Amino acid sequence: MVGEWTQTTLEEVADKNGFGLVDGPFGSNLPASCYSEEGVPVIRGSNLTLGMGRFRADEFVFVSEATAKRLERSLCRPLDIVFTKKGTLGQTGLVPERGKYDLYVLSSNQMKLTVDRRLADPLFVYYFVSSPQSTAKIIRDSEATGVPKTNVTYLRDFPILLPPLPEQRSIAHILGSLDDKIELNRRMNETLEAMARALFKSWFVDFDPVRAKAEGRDPGLPKHIINLFPDSFEDSELGEIPKGWTVGTLGDVADHPRRGVQPNEMEATTPYIALEHMPRRCIALSEWDAADGLESNKFKFKKGEILFGKLRPYFHKVGIAPVDGICSTDIVVVTPRAQEWFGFVLGHVSSDAFVGHTNAGSTGTKMPRTSWGEMARYVVVIPPEDVAKAFTCQIRPSVEHIIMSIRESRTLTVLRDTLLPKLISGQLRVKDAERFMERAV
Repeated sequence: MVGEWTQTTLEEVADKNGFGLVDGPFGSNLPASCYSEEGVPVIRGSNLTLGMGRFRADEFVFVSEATAKRLERSLCRPLDIVFTKKGTLGQTGLVPERGKYDLYVLSSNQMKLTVDRRLADPLFVYYFVSSPQSTAKIIRDSEATGVPKTNVTYLRDFPILLPPLPEQRSIAHILGSLDDKIELNRRMNETLEAMARALFKSWFVDFDPVRAKAEGRDPGLPKHIINLFPDSFEDSELGEIPKGWTVGTLGDVADHPRRGVQPNEMEATTPYIALEHMPRRCIALSEWDAADGLESNKFKFKKGEILFGKLRPYFHKVGIAPVDGICSTDIVVVTPRAQEWFGFVLGHVSSDAFVGHTNAGSTGTKMPRTSWGEMARYVVVIPPEDVAKAFTCQIRPSVEHIIMSIRESRTLTVLRDTLLPKLISGQLRVKDAERFMERAV
């Protein structure tokens, strides 16, 4: 079967009608002073991933349309493949076909490939260059002095093994369908989290049910929940709060269990979460490694507990542990003092206001850190326990669905990573891969 495949280079599969394989503009042509709050998005290293994350379509900076036109050579469009030229080598990205934008500009430290679709399938090429083998080769061949870097000349000569175009599309479809499901899970988790945040804000920040009752309006909640809320406010040191509620601190309803573990007590396969595994502004923690090889003390955590990144807290790394495991000592494990308070604690600890509090109280300049002591002092308006319990009951199904989706996506990721090297090398036929997927999924 491999005899039907062709050994070629990225330059050979690049589109010849324009700028098919180029790097970003010189830094002097795209200084930070060119950035604006809207316009044409700039693709930077933060939009790329190591592995098959495809593309992170957030945290963009923008340039004006006039600047983008001036940088025509460095424009990107859907299904272009982007590579890092300097910094975290091996990062790649596939510009989304149905994304929010249809035009982008490369930053100075990136390169892009526009595939000639008469010769190759862009998604197949993306999977090939994003595979562990290709990533390792890029890193191995890079200039290692100072900041790691490569260049577009190297990329032009980068080897790629191509099957016939129909088979490329079939392979891309198999791998792409797995990634599509992973992405669907991610988006669903994002939606569920947004709904939980909105409900928390309504109940415990804006006090909407109380205001509605005070004004004689229907709060739009089931009667048994409406009855839990008062219909008036009273004065406090924080201003008006619902009648019967009190002012306290996070430490009144939450705790930090310090369950230390030494290296000789760790099992090699135990899930390990470090700060680099925690996404920003997302409670769904979907990445972790194994404890094998760890040489310093860590903390234990249990499934469902809240993890808060205390190093540079402004990065807003907060999430729910999807498994039992151990974590870096730069992560604070937070638990409610009683499970009825889980949703209330999660809502506060993952809020912008709480992150701002921990950042303001951090110590250290280059590497600021917060502490559980600072976190516990955060002032909150505390409702009666039955209100906290009702909120936890409201969001618990969403939290359980998020954890279930994470575990499903982990299984799909393992399947994709198993199939990918065999498919792109010709070791596994498409029909065999399809049968394997039917049994595994």
